[in-house]
Amino acid sequence: MTDKTTPKILIVDLVGLAPGPEGRPDHSAVTAHVADRGGVFHEGSARDLPSVAGKPNFYYLPMLSTEDELLAEAGDGLYDAVIAAATFLPAGARFDLGGVRIGAGTGNMGSASWGGGDGRGGVAPLMNTPGINARATAQMVMKALLAVRPDLPVAEMNALVAAGDFDTGRDLVRFPTAKLEGMTFAVIGYGNIGREVAKLARAFGMNVRIFARPRHRDWIEGEGFLWADTPVAAATGADAISVHLGLGPKGPEGFANAGMIGTGVLAALAPGAVVINYDRGELVDVPALGAALASGQVGHAAIDADLFSDRDTGALSGPMAPYLSLLPDHAAKLSLLPHAAADTDHPTRVAGAKQAVDQILDAIRNGVVRNLKGDLPEGYADGGTIRPKGMGGIGSATLAALAEGGEARAIQTLAAELAARMDALLAGKAPDTAAILMAANRLTSALRDAGIEGSPEA
Repeated sequence: MTDKTTPKILIVDLVGLAPGPEGRPDHSAVTAHVADRGGVFHEGSARDLPSVAGKPNFYYLPMLSTEDELLAEAGDGLYDAVIAAATFLPAGARFDLGGVRIGAGTGNMGSASWGGGDGRGGVAPLMNTPGINARATAQMVMKALLAVRPDLPVAEMNALVAAGDFDTGRDLVRFPTAKLEGMTFAVIGYGNIGREVAKLARAFGMNVRIFARPRHRDWIEGEGFLWADTPVAAATGADAISVHLGLGPKGPEGFANAGMIGTGVLAALAPGAVVINYDRGELVDVPALGAALASGQVGHAAIDADLFSDRDTGALSGPMAPYLSLLPDHAAKLSLLPHAAADTDHPTRVAGAKQAVDQILDAIRNGVVRNLKGDLPEGYADGGTIRPKGMGGIGSATLAALAEGGEARAIQTLAAELAARMDALLAGKAPDTAAILMAANRLTSALRDAGIEGSPEA
């Protein structure tokens, strides 16, 4: 019988990335947060370290990775809840009071306690922290693109300059390149990360085309992007493509979105296009990508996916493993990361871990589930969503907070000023150009700072 007054919560991923005083990843901020919330943070297993009665006990084992290790530690119901980031939790790992994934997708949260990665069934709630690492991931997507486009050979030119073997007037013509401005970027998915990627691509002057469900069309076009009704339509003529859909629900044939970026999508791209998959490795059909790299249809592919190594045999597994078969023929055209794109900075992981601690405690102590994925189990209440400002849909609670904080009044004043100056312009008065531009800039900044952009909360 679970004791909710002394729950055991397993943490299976790092909750700090920057090196601490001893050179190890620093988890001190999360340790302090757990203490502030009345909990106890243990480094080690609940099999070895006793729980403190009457408090939530967090057990930190970030080096667990294989299915055998996870089942040995958590297959018998020793832990009541779990916090994970990238580690895949097998169905047999049991957490009867819930789980939180640090980040957006929950495809790695395979425990049967909540019915697997889509959270359909089970006795426990499945939660995530949407938007917490969206900007970090989007920035890494743009870094992957900028590493190869524009295709200026920076290292070669640097060597020539350093050797004094370059004359700008004579030699620059030997290094033509093309800017990102005016190119087309296809984004597959309009969630928090996909939308942030679209915004960054637009900042570089790219034409952004987004595939999403029809209900998103008006909002996509309202933000100035192009909408596509299929992945192939989004990819048609695109110079780069980035996928941000998640694996989708798992059925008898596997995950719904597995292999979505396949032969049809790749063939629709502009010749030499860049393919970026910083979501889930399974979303790309690896043999189809290999064929596209061989033909030159794809000029470069950047992939970020989990890779696991058996400690005893060295055998490799995980969704990155199939991509390794492409290296003998296409190493120069590949950039492979071990599911690191979302972990570009220490503060992002710390913020996500703190939020995950709060969510799991709220579910255990109060029965309130925030950022629910899938079904709401009996005995719990849905507490809605928590996201960073500017992420996800805007709801009535967000607008009410703006009114209480005075931001809504400031926005109203700026909007009225701009409207008055536009009225004067339409009435034929000589335009005060500087005043109009200043009013427009201030209103735009105020709306952005308040997070009033995007679409309404679903």
